Amino acid sequence: MRRLIMLLALSPLLLASPGWAQDIQETASPEEAQAVRDEIAKIGCKAETIEKERDDLFEIDDAQCEIGQYDIKLNKDYKITSITMD
Repeated sequence: MRRLIMLLALSPLLLASPGWAQDIQETASPEEAQAVRDEIAKIGCKAETIEKERDDLFEIDDAQCEIGQYDIKLNKDYKITSITMD
């Protein structure tokens, strides 16, 4: 009976675990990060951390640009696909 109660109590955690794994974002490799930095420098922006959301998408939260702070997304070819004011 205790095992059943314990299992029922922990079941939401066990079911939610795959969702947590999807929220973990990878940091871009040094080579990828440099390519992203080179591209965003063309528009007057700098970034400390570059996340790799997927194999074909990079994201920068809080990029410091000459005209303000922005979130920037780039595709796998290091081309900017989205810039939003932060």
